[in-house]
Amino acid sequence: MKKFFSLFLALRYLQPKRTFVSVITVISVLGVTLGIAVLIIVISVMTGFDRELQRKVLGFDAHLILTNDQILRGWRELDEEVRKVPGVVATAPFVQGPVIVEFNGRILTPKIRGIDSEREQKIADLKKMVGNKPDRGTSEMQSDQCLVGTELAISLGIQLHDKLTVYAPRNIGDILGLIDRVRKDASDKGALDELKEVVLPAELEVVGIFESGRYTYDAEYVLTPLHIGQELYGLGDDVHGLSIRTKDPYGLEPITQAIKPHLPAGTTAYSWIDLNKQLFDAVRMERNTMFIILFFIVIVAAFCVMNTLITVTVQKRREIGIMKALGATPGQIVWVFLSQGMIVGFFGNATGLAFGMALVRWRNEFKNWLASTLHIEIFPPGIYQFSEIPAEIVPKDVAIICVSAFIVCAIAALIPAWIAARLDPVKALRYE
Repeated sequence: MKKFFSLFLALRYLQPKRTFVSVITVISVLGVTLGIAVLIIVISVMTGFDRELQRKVLGFDAHLILTNDQILRGWRELDEEVRKVPGVVATAPFVQGPVIVEFNGRILTPKIRGIDSEREQKIADLKKMVGNKPDRGTSEMQSDQCLVGTELAISLGIQLHDKLTVYAPRNIGDILGLIDRVRKDASDKGALDELKEVVLPAELEVVGIFESGRYTYDAEYVLTPLHIGQELYGLGDDVHGLSIRTKDPYGLEPITQAIKPHLPAGTTAYSWIDLNKQLFDAVRMERNTMFIILFFIVIVAAFCVMNTLITVTVQKRREIGIMKALGATPGQIVWVFLSQGMIVGFFGNATGLAFGMALVRWRNEFKNWLASTLHIEIFPPGIYQFSEIPAEIVPKDVAIICVSAFIVCAIAALIPAWIAARLDPVKALRYE
């Protein structure tokens, strides 16, 4: 019976009564609930954002990219050497750079990426991005055809089999040079003839609309056959870089070291982590910062627990004096009030965990309800690059949140418990 003495009294003191203490106790539980729920939601969303971002990047970008500051010459010999390196699964050449596109008077400046469709399929799953929907077309491109991202297609108002006009930066530079020659000498027929040829832009038929799931890619990329990109940039048989897919995207260091001896002068190997390092670092730093900031909600709730127990010790001064006079040890008195804080922490953990998990599960439905009913956009895809809120619950993170909150509540209860244990029974019963 002595084992349950402290717990029995703690539960008696926590029983609902029509007193101000009961109201404070409920507020304490709600505070812990809110703190834990918010922490679980935010940390799960930030973790999901980080991992989904990695998946989207790996789904579109190569694991390794070999590129020169300007043009990668002799890439075919390099390609043969790279494919012999252990751990390399596939390689694909590419041409990439900004262009000006026009459709029905709408002008945008996306990036064009010239690719070999068959080889690029082993780097990025273009067939999956285009999907099997009839309004998305196909991922197979012939001469003078292209694929555009879903967001870019919406911005241009373009549909399947429409013609997209593409102006290359090289053409613009040539145009400006020829115009300058014509201005200096209007009789320069050679310049006029060259101007007529240069002005002609590329007319590309849209045969597919892809969706990578990341807003930046879907809004800023036009995919074309490799030779189209080479023609637009005047590269001949050269390319801008070589994409590489490996067996393990997280173990690239040995492969990079094996490739380096084969690289021509001025050519550098960049991993997908290197190219997106600032973005990933920013997400992780924000995740850690949000955890620290939001944990203060739990700390505030712990202060409510402390205030509640201090009030209880003042109200139960006579009972404490009687218990000590009857032989209750200081340890038993400490455990009476410490148990109260732990019980509040336990119920706050349980309700906060349930509430947080429910909101994580229905996060996108809640987002859509806010947007349709209250016209509040809490996750604009143009900023966060995802059409839906990503989330991933990591058991370790949830355990850290719940255990930390429970410990904080227990520590908050320790101070009033220690005060109660030190109470002199003579002074407590003097005026009784």
